[in-house]
Amino acid sequence: MLQIGIKLPQEWQIEQIDAIVAYETMTRVAQEAEKLGFTSVWLSDHLFSDAAPHPEERLYFECWTTTAALARDTSRIHIGQLVTCNSFRPPALLAKMASTVDVLSHGRLVCGIGAGWYEREYHAYGYPHPDPPTRLRQLRETLQILQAMWRQQEATFEGNYYQIRGAINQPKGVQRPHIPLLVGGKGEQVTLKLIARYADACNFTHPSSEELAHKFALLKAYCNAIGREYHQIQRTIYVNGFLAPTDAEAEEQVSRAHSKFSVEHVRTRGLLGSPQTVRGRLEELEQMGVQEVIVFLRDAHDLESLHLLAQAAHLEKGVHHLPSTQR
Repeated sequence: MLQIGIKLPQEWQIEQIDAIVAYETMTRVAQEAEKLGFTSVWLSDHLFSDAAPHPEERLYFECWTTTAALARDTSRIHIGQLVTCNSFRPPALLAKMASTVDVLSHGRLVCGIGAGWYEREYHAYGYPHPDPPTRLRQLRETLQILQAMWRQQEATFEGNYYQIRGAINQPKGVQRPHIPLLVGGKGEQVTLKLIARYADACNFTHPSSEELAHKFALLKAYCNAIGREYHQIQRTIYVNGFLAPTDAEAEEQVSRAHSKFSVEHVRTRGLLGSPQTVRGRLEELEQMGVQEVIVFLRDAHDLESLHLLAQAAHLEKGVHHLPSTQR
């Protein structure tokens, strides 16, 4: 059965909302998603807005502290990151943080991670910003350290970028054999190979149908090359969603949103239309091999679009759980 996740509203115009009200609104969306039967809620890992022309005018909640808070504000829905920036936290510390949050959530964490990209926030917060090949090599080492910290009594790793020596991580979290690890990105030469070797789930952003077919086939080939079962990797995508009672109203929402994405882009690479239209699109995605669709609803805070998406997905109340490390 196709799973549906929700990317939570995490960014707010300062002049329009108090910070406390903004967080409580985000919590309300997560709790409503849980009640409606969505599988998961997700947070992005930025230190300030990556899209607004004036990021100083936007609230932006830090990813992992917010993940921990939501772990206590919800009870059944899975919680993950799309995706943790590998450069922001030492790998061993990230492993420890994730283990703690998995306990706080009673075993509902998905640890999503990627190589990072937004150069401006790197420099603003004092992080070096290596070139993409270096960031990917760093990600490879982090994935190895995370698994070691979650599996071994004492973890030791000597890499080119990171070293740990006799690192103890207790508790290791609730889920066994370890916390599910999602890797975001779709680079064919490196990222897909990292997914095949280390990840429990992959995530591709705004893919076309042709791109999906190609990436899935390539990922399967990489799995076969190392003797790994392709179906062990949960295949997820991240898309924009605009839903309304009618298709015309949904298209009008895209125009009003002044989004960088056109109506045609959302129609072919996201979810656009009435619940009936979106239901058809979800069925197409499932037939293409997608196992979870994670949706950003620009107006999720008013809950109407959340209910329309639940209607489109034929969700029943109560969360659809997935086995640990098989997302």
